[in-house]
Amino acid sequence: MNYIPVSTPSLGPSDEEAVASAVRSGWISSEGPQVREFEARFAQLVGKKHGIAVSNGTAALDISLEALEIGPGDEVILPSFTIISCLNHILRSGATPVFVDSRKDSWNIDSESVRNAISTRTKAIIVVHIYGLPADIDEVCLIAAEHGVPVIEDSAEAHGQHLQGKPLGSWGEISTFSFYSNKLITTGEGGMVLTDNDELAARLRELRNLSFNPEQRFVHHTIGWNYRLTAIQAALGLSQLSRISELLEHKREIGRHYQELLGDCETISLPLSQYRGSENVYWVFGVVISAGSQRSAPELMTALHKKGIGTRPFFYPLHKQPVLAQFGFDSQSSLPVAEHLGDRGFYIPNGADSSPETREYIATTLREELQQ
Repeated sequence: MNYIPVSTPSLGPSDEEAVASAVRSGWISSEGPQVREFEARFAQLVGKKHGIAVSNGTAALDISLEALEIGPGDEVILPSFTIISCLNHILRSGATPVFVDSRKDSWNIDSESVRNAISTRTKAIIVVHIYGLPADIDEVCLIAAEHGVPVIEDSAEAHGQHLQGKPLGSWGEISTFSFYSNKLITTGEGGMVLTDNDELAARLRELRNLSFNPEQRFVHHTIGWNYRLTAIQAALGLSQLSRISELLEHKREIGRHYQELLGDCETISLPLSQYRGSENVYWVFGVVISAGSQRSAPELMTALHKKGIGTRPFFYPLHKQPVLAQFGFDSQSSLPVAEHLGDRGFYIPNGADSSPETREYIATTLREELQQ
């Protein structure tokens, strides 16, 4: 069997034709009409008024924090168990990150920890929907509203997911998405910021486009970024968006099969198949090695690699990142759930080309290695 990568995108003839059509039209830059159409259609999918397409999900977070004027003296609450993209601009802006722990069951941010972390200096709360399950975004939004604090809802890993019938990405003051190659909808690289706030939308568009002055283009009163999305990428995104139901069902089919294959394995914990009525969309399929296991997550990942199976570790907790010292922050006190997940979790292949036979081989091999 050939090496099995941890993730492969779902790309088909309609995607190829969409990209080719953009090339034939001559509209390949960010000025192409495909960008505006992609923004409008993605915003409609999620139920937001404005869509601002950007070059990647990290860019989406950067300009969201900048649009909220996060800076020195401010605090931003965020989960420790997430990707460092959520932390980058907090540190660059001179603000203070306040890390909170996750729930043991859903692996998502713990809302009570958020309540306990709010102070008079809290300027924003970042909620990340992890690995295909919804966070308790409704509870966090209520807490935030009590204190007049905006929520940035990072839905990069939860395209098409809902909570209580409401799309993820529609809850926060600002929401962000990624369209990296391993995401459910992909443009290779790319991202999106959504908001209902007209003033924020205008500020976000300015920031992603070098803060050009609409009256005098090359006269700048503020500094922005070149975080634009190209028309070629947007064309691919539009094609992918038209297939979202098919893409979601395939991911869920893979996740259900792994649950059947590994559900009785006592030395690992599997992701919840559903949370608060929302079926997992299985952006990735993660496993967490039990404390009593004789083998560590790195040992198992190495063993699987030798047998042709790709894996990827879970996020390393942000509150333990060495880079914090460069910005004058010490590692915070223990956040046990984030640390447990970071130490013992990894995910196995669930790409678009995953077949039942491939999944059976992966599950059988993992079982065998767990018994070593």
